[in-house]
Parts: sequence; C-alpha cells; structure tokens
Amino acid sequence: MKTIYIKTYLSDPTQPNPKTSETVQYFDGLGRPKQVINVKASPSGKDVITHIEYDAFGRQTKDYLPVPQSSTGNGAIVPNPLGNASSIYGAEKIYSEKVLEKSPLDRIQQQIQVGNDWTNKPVQFDYDANIAGEVIKYTTTTTWENNATKSSIEYRGNYEAEQLYKNTITDEDGNKTIKFKNGKGQVLLVRKVLNTTENADTYYVYNEYNQLAWIIPPLLSKKKTWDLADQQALAYEYRYDTRSRLVEKKLPGKGWEHMVYDKADRLVFTQDELMRAQNKWLFSKYDTFGRVIMTGIVGGTYRSDMQNMIANNLIVEIRNPQGFTKNGMLIQYTNNHFPYLETVLSVNYYDTYPSYNFNPTFPTSIQGESVLTDNPSISGGKSTKSFSVMSLVKNIEDDNWTKNYTYYDIKGRVIGNHSINYLGGYTRTESKLDFTGVVQNTITKHKRLNTDTEKVITEVFTYDSQNRLLKHTHKVDNNPQEILAQNTYNELSQLQTKKVGGVNPSSPLQTIDYKYNIRGWMTKVNDPSNLNGKLFGYEMKYYNPINTLFAHPQYNGNITEIDWKTSNDNMLKRYSYSYDSLNRLSFGHYSEPNSTIPQEDHFGETVEYDLNGNITHLYRNAKNPNGLAMQIDNLTYTYLGNRLTKVADATQNSYGYSGTGNPIGYDNNGNMTSHPDKGINNIRYNFLNLPSELKINASGKSIAIKYLQYIYRADGVKVSKKYTQMIGEVETNYLDGFQYDNNDISNALDPSPTLKFIPTSEGYFDFVKNKYIYNYTDHLGNVRLSYFNNGSGVEVLEENNYYPFGLKHEGYNILNGNPSYKYKYNGKELQETGMYDYGARFYMPDLGRWGVIDPRSQYTHETYSYVWNNPITFNDPTGMEGKEGVCPPDCPEGVTAIKILPNKEKEAVIEEVVFTGKAKSNDSGPGSLAMAALLVSQADSPVPGPADIVAAVMLIGAGAWWTYDQFTPPSTGYTTIADPGIGQRNLKTEDTAEDDTDVNGIKVPNDSRKSDDPLRQGKHGEAKEDPEAEGTHHTQLGTKEGRKGKYRQGREWKNGEPEWDYDFTDHGRPSNHPNPHKHKWEPNSTGGTKMRSKKALPF
Repeated sequence: MKTIYIKTYLSDPTQPNPKTSETVQYFDGLGRPKQVINVKASPSGKDVITHIEYDAFGRQTKDYLPVPQSSTGNGAIVPNPLGNASSIYGAEKIYSEKVLEKSPLDRIQQQIQVGNDWTNKPVQFDYDANIAGEVIKYTTTTTWENNATKSSIEYRGNYEAEQLYKNTITDEDGNKTIKFKNGKGQVLLVRKVLNTTENADTYYVYNEYNQLAWIIPPLLSKKKTWDLADQQALAYEYRYDTRSRLVEKKLPGKGWEHMVYDKADRLVFTQDELMRAQNKWLFSKYDTFGRVIMTGIVGGTYRSDMQNMIANNLIVEIRNPQGFTKNGMLIQYTNNHFPYLETVLSVNYYDTYPSYNFNPTFPTSIQGESVLTDNPSISGGKSTKSFSVMSLVKNIEDDNWTKNYTYYDIKGRVIGNHSINYLGGYTRTESKLDFTGVVQNTITKHKRLNTDTEKVITEVFTYDSQNRLLKHTHKVDNNPQEILAQNTYNELSQLQTKKVGGVNPSSPLQTIDYKYNIRGWMTKVNDPSNLNGKLFGYEMKYYNPINTLFAHPQYNGNITEIDWKTSNDNMLKRYSYSYDSLNRLSFGHYSEPNSTIPQEDHFGETVEYDLNGNITHLYRNAKNPNGLAMQIDNLTYTYLGNRLTKVADATQNSYGYSGTGNPIGYDNNGNMTSHPDKGINNIRYNFLNLPSELKINASGKSIAIKYLQYIYRADGVKVSKKYTQMIGEVETNYLDGFQYDNNDISNALDPSPTLKFIPTSEGYFDFVKNKYIYNYTDHLGNVRLSYFNNGSGVEVLEENNYYPFGLKHEGYNILNGNPSYKYKYNGKELQETGMYDYGARFYMPDLGRWGVIDPRSQYTHETYSYVWNNPITFNDPTGMEGKEGVCPPDCPEGVTAIKILPNKEKEAVIEEVVFTGKAKSNDSGPGSLAMAALLVSQADSPVPGPADIVAAVMLIGAGAWWTYDQFTPPSTGYTTIADPGIGQRNLKTEDTAEDDTDVNGIKVPNDSRKSDDPLRQGKHGEAKEDPEAEGTHHTQLGTKEGRKGKYRQGREWKNGEPEWDYDFTDHGRPSNHPNPHKHKWEPNSTGGTKMRSKKALPF
C-alpha cells in the first residue's frame, strides 16, 4: 500500500506551535485511492475520513460522504472508516450511487442521491434516437453583408427517424429534459416537457460554417414559421466576420449590437441601437501586454468602417506622463489610435503608480507590513510590476472622478485600498493577513468630504486551527467593541450555532441555531414551532410538506413549504408552494395552521406563464379589515413579444398592483421608458441601460415626487440619488457602503446629507442612533426582522414578510423601522417608485418582472422574467444572473461551499471551492477581502473518478469545508458571505457567462475572449490554438495563476504548434526568472507533442 502525506502550514512555520493541516492519502496495489484522511480536521480535533471503494470492474459507483471519526489516529489508516457514520449521520444512507449500463461505454443510467428519502427517487438517464416527426428541421442560407454573415432561416419539415441522438434526463420528480444532437455533436433542440400535450422547445440553428446563427425560444418555435415582427421580438440572431468573430448580435426585443476587433482579436468598439442613432461607440484601449488601460466613448458611423479602420492595427497605447487631458483629467497614456475621443470613462494603471497632485501619501507600511513599491531597489528586488496599482473612474452623468489605489505586501497580496470619492473624501481599507493570506483584521477609514471628521471602522476575525471563523467583532471610532458573531460548528463543519450581538461573549442579543438535512440543505433557522424566547424562526421543507393539498413533495431541491414565526404576534405562518414541470412557481398558498380562526390563503399568490416564462396572469390575495381573504389583484398581462405592453386588473382594487391598463413604453434597447399605471411618465437611461432620470406624476401618492435622478460611475456603481418632492429635494450618497441622506433635515440652510449607516455582516450600524441594528434574513437574503439593544433588552425595529414574488405583506405588524434604511426584499434597496434596485436592473415585485432586458439574456434565456420564475429557490444578486439561495440565510463567515455546476447532460461535478473569512463582495460595504478561490478537477468522464474525490477532500486540510451535495439541484447554488447590498454594485462582476454556455449547457458566441481569461487548453490540459486563427502564425494573450497570483501570459503559435510562451512574472524567483521572460517549446524526445522548456530566457 502506498501513501502520500501532505502537510500545509496555516501560520508561520518559524514560530512556535504553527497551525497546520495534514492530509494522508492511501492507495491500493493498483494505485487507486483507497482512503483519504484529514488529520484533526473536525472542529473537535478528530480525523475526517473519506472512504473510497470500487465495484468488480474497478469502477467507483458509490461516492461516500466524509465521516468524522471518534478520535485521531494522526494519519494512520483506519480499518473501519465507516464505523462512526451512524453517530454523525444517524441511519441515513451516506453514499450516492450510480447505476451504469452494461456496455464498455459505462454510461450512467441512474444516479441515486445520498439519504434514505432518495433511495427510490433516482435521476434517470436515457439514450436513444429521434423518431420521425419529433424534431423540426431548420436550415440556413448564408450571404455576406458588410463583411459579416447574414443567415436566413428556412423551415424544412421534420427530421426522419434515427437521424439524431436523443438523450433524456428525468430528475427526481419526473421532470424531463431532452437534448437532440446531430452527428457533429451540435445540439439542435433542448426540449423541456411541460405536460403530456405541450413542450417548451428551444432550437439551435447553425449556418453553413457551423456557427450558431439562431436560437429559437419556445414561444417562437411553437409557430414553426413566423413573420419579421415575431423574429425581431423573440429570436436570438448572431453574425460573424471572416475570422469567425461575433460582430453583430440581436437579443429578443432589443436592437442590433455591433462589435469591432483589432488585429489581436481584442474587442475594441461596441455599439447598441441607441448609441448607433447618435453615431457613438464605446471603446477599449490596451497596453503592450493586452491589459485594458482605457475605456470611453468615441464618434463613428458604420461597423464595417470602424472595422476597416483598425483591422490591421494593434490598439496599444503606452504610458506617457505628459499624456493628454480629457473630461477634466490628465490621462497619462499616449493617444495615437482614434485620438478624437468624445469621453474617457475609465483609466487603469499597472506596474508603477502614476504621479498626480491628488495622490494620497504612499504608505511605507500597513499594519506593520511593508508595502511593495514600484521600485525594485527599495523592495528588495521585488516590485509592483504586472500588478494593477491605480484606476480612475468617471461619473457618467458629470465629469467627477473616483480615484482608486491598491497596495500590496512584499508577497504581492492586497493589503490596502484607498479610494478618493467623487466628492473629494475617501475610503481607506487596511487589512492584516496571516501567513496564508487569511484576513485577521481590517481598518476602514472614511470621509464623505475631505474636510469631514474621519470615521474609523475596525473589524477583527478569530479562527480555529483549520481557519473556520469563530468570532467577528466590529468597532466604530472609540465606541465599545461589538461582537457581531460567535460561531460554533458541528463535526461536519456546518455552522450549528451563531451568537449575535452584544459586548459580552456570554450575553449575546440572539442565539441562532441552524439545522440541515443529509444533503446539506438548510432546513431550520431556530425553531418556528418553539421560539423559546427568540425573535424569529423559520423552517424549509423540500420532500416533507405538511399541507400536501397544496404542496407536493419535491426531491430535486425545490422548496415546497416554509413555516415562520416572529415574537411580535407569536403566530405560526406558512407558505405552501407548487411548481410546474419547468420548476416555475405555480402558486404560494398562505395559511396560519395554529389559528383558531381559519386563515386560508390571505396572502396567496397564483401565477400563470407562457412558454417563454412571461407571466400571463397573476392572482393575489390580502386580508381585509374584517380579517377575511380578499382578492386584490386579478392581473392579465398583454405582450408584444416579451415586452409587457399593458396590465389589466379585473378587481380594480387599490391594494397590490394599482393601475388601469395604460400602455407601457420602451426604447430600442428594450428598456421600459414609461409606465403610467405607476405614475412614471418617462425614464431616461445612460449607456449602461441604467436609469438616470425618472419623471413621475405622483397624483394620489402620499408624497408628490416630480423627479428622481441617479448618478452612476462608469463601472455601474451608483453614487448618488436625488428625488424632488413637495417638501424639497432629498439627496442620498452611496460611498463605499457608507450611506448619507438629508431626509430628516428640517433646517433648509444646511441641506447637506448626513451619515446614516454602514452595513455589517449581521445588519448595519445606525450613526444617528449610535446603535447596531441586526437583521434576521432568510435563505434568499430577504430582511425579515430587524432588532437592536435598547439598553434594557432586545427591541424589534421592523418586520417584513413577502409574497412569493417579493411584494410586501401589508396590514399587520406595523412598525416604523428606519426611514433611511430601505433594504428589504433580497436585501435590495426599495426605490420611491416601488421598484427594487438590484444594480444592473430595477425589479417590480408587484408584477414579478424587470423593466429592462437581462444583459446576459443569451446565456440565461430570460429577458424580463425574474429568476426563471422560481423566486423561492433563487435570487439575483446583481440583476444579471439568478443564483440559488441554499446557504444559511446569514451565511456564516468562514463557511465554504463547493459550487456544483451542471456539466451538460452529465451529472454535475465539483468545479470550484470558494473559502472565505468574511467576504467583501462587489455588493458590500466595509469588510475584509475574500480569502481565496481554489479550482478542483472537473471530470470529463461521465463518472467522477477517485481524483475528484481526493481533490475535494484535500481541501478540508486547507481550512475549507463544505455542505457536500452530490450531482443534482439545489447543488447548483453557491455561498455568498457579504454585507447587505448597499451602495456598491459593480456591473463587471458577471458580464460574461461561465464557460460561454447558456442555461441549457450549450456554448453560445461571446463578444470576445477577455484578456483576463487563461490561454486555451484542451480537455487534458494541453495547449490549444484559438479556433479563429487555427493554422496561422498568431499569438494568444491570457493569464495564468502562479505563486504570486494571476499574471499575464502569451503564447506564440506557428504551423499549428506552440513556439514560445511569454510570462510576465518572475514566479517569486527573480534570480532564476527575469520579469518578463520566455520559454521555448522543444520537440518531444519520445515523439508526440512539443514540450515547454523549463529554461527561462530574457526577452
């Protein structure tokens, strides 16, 4: 038997008693993994073992959950590794099982999940061929227009029998998804079976060059043939140039978007329909290493003219201290290419810090750590070369700028950020990292104006021996230190108890208990049937609803029932949910099961859809003054394509949706420009399709708003809001999570906004009351109950309960709350229009849809619908992509999650593990940085092999743990640990799809490979040419992860083989590797593909 022993130091090994993680792998005589032991990895210091076994054919058909042991053997092999399983998992089945077909292909026929309740609920895989008349046959005729393909589509009847591969996946609840492929492996149709008579069919149509030219969504494919109006309203269209680059695309209900590339295939110009009417283009310029150094707006006409202008050029500018001035800012780069710029929106500096008179004093050290400089002679031969050091971002609506600086320690890790906001103040964050880069504490200093008094926020994080977060404290200025959270974990490292609030560790304001099922899905936060002195509790049920008349058991991860109770009225409330075969919510039935007077469906919501997921009817109830259920909405939606053009309410009830069926207007980008039913006369948008001004006729409203104006930075971050009402103008500033407004100012002589609050990981700090406000949030991030310490005990500030699609319940538990804190549903800010700001789009909870097209519609196949019409399972953190909310609602700091993504028609496989301390996301206010992201092998085989299990289990020793869920939803979820979404919303966080695949797992064309992407690889990690330049002499640009983090890399190809690799780093070994350097690809002495030489040569 062979072993591999790995010891990872989690603290400085030169210091006494360093923290370590130890992993021992045992292999059998055939070299196969047999047992993986994580030494002392459980919270109580016990070994955690993963058992691996094989069937008679050497296949791993069972995948076991890790089993914490009753003691530690210091890495010795355990003869009976499952002996302690019953004390951890009870009588549950702790392995998933694959039933393979009896053929050399070893294709999966069934996947049976862990847990006794899934024993007879497998995921079924079937392989077949199509039958006659089952699939429509579309063909294209492609011509060239303006140097781009133009493919017309034709209906050619149906495919004959046995012409296509037919693969069917039936989930645990009998929902079927069928994929049809041709002999080239191209997916032609994804069919989702709605019922016995109707399917939702999405067709993929390829042109003569095997390029995806059309996507025909279900509502259009149902028609088989269509006219131009239907095509423009419902179809996805793509056009390419002679180098197979996407140059024109059209999303449903939106005008054409154009793209232009330089010689290196980098995206330089983009234009949408509205910009085309103004003869304007967005541009990006690059430096020598392919890094984006400048973005902005330039004038220009036709796409073909713009392409011809730069087709043979590399759009590269170099650093120049004299530079040029634009929009009130000195840009320290040359401006040789298309120099007549209309607007510069952002500037990025790398390698060396530019000299500006507004630069802050450069710190020589941060929290005792020396700061890396751009001068190697000062930093011991190291420097910031290849690092991003500064950026300038202009406001869209004016010429004010935000200046951002990044500081690194000698190891190249970010330890400080300094941001000068557009008003002249600043936010400065300094982090203390331990040996492995885990944040120990952060200090955040802030001023709105440079003349203001500085605010100082100090956060401290305490971890156990495996870097699980134990305690998080928070301090504002010289106030007493507040304990935000004290965490304890079960032996599976799942958060078990969190003590929240207070200054005394033994006297928290609330103690929150968490429970999970065998799949790791959260089932309880406290116990709603017995609050036992707690303020809030709720329970989620999946396969075990109580009210089975309205909720049917679901085994695929859909939530079928939620019970909740608050201390305000101590009344148990329940929503029972039903779904259709597309996992869309059909209705949410409300009840109060313990009430002496039946409270049936008082806040019920029922929804009907078309095949594209557009809501066609919505019925909503509320409680009338007599305590009886009354229907407040009977809505009928009218569409032009996917655009909602009118909503008629048969009840004419002023509650719920209030309107009389007035027409809704849109611009050519598909943005809603008017909604008279909501009193919105006009909405004006900026080039990011974000609303810059709303004109509102607020007749009949309690506050007569006339104008609502927003200011955004060029990266999509909202920095200001002003709304005008009868009593004056109210201004809100959003500055790095610090939120200001003048909502309560009565002195007209001093209308300046004052600091109201900042977010924390458990709620927010109220500067007006000088108090910490704590939020109970549910699994979707909805703020349900807010409370604080009133000096003599805990007092509830506000309670919020929501209909399934997000409209707030009215008529009970009326508390004033905090008028400045308007973060409610999904933790997003409620606007004066009744819409929620998600960052990229505004959401209308009364209608259950957005007012702007999904910017990632080609990947999500959504236009205006909200999170695939399943708002109980999913939320949308940025307004651009639905995410699953399966983590504990207050997602515990230090808890990690393995993100499991669907791998086409195979079962999902582990792809990424994110482990965090307390994260600072792009939605966050002050906080520490995300710790790390670690890629785990993604199996190419239909059956994940031992290497996948070993890779995942080894993470435990690095201080990571997970709720290990195998292969099916809701394991497509992720864990976010972040402050409430206040102020900062960076639209660049999700601007491209993961692996360029859509919601059906089909690869769709992307505008371009970003310079931040890695170099292309084959499925076994081998070097791979860019398909657009295959066989030609070309150079790829990309990145690679090294010991000093991500660095730039280039690869030169000639005659179909790699010639040189260019690395822009010294790999932490400056004596061996100059920065930059190159590696030669040498012939393989044994034949076959070339090998990259280890010898580093200077440029």
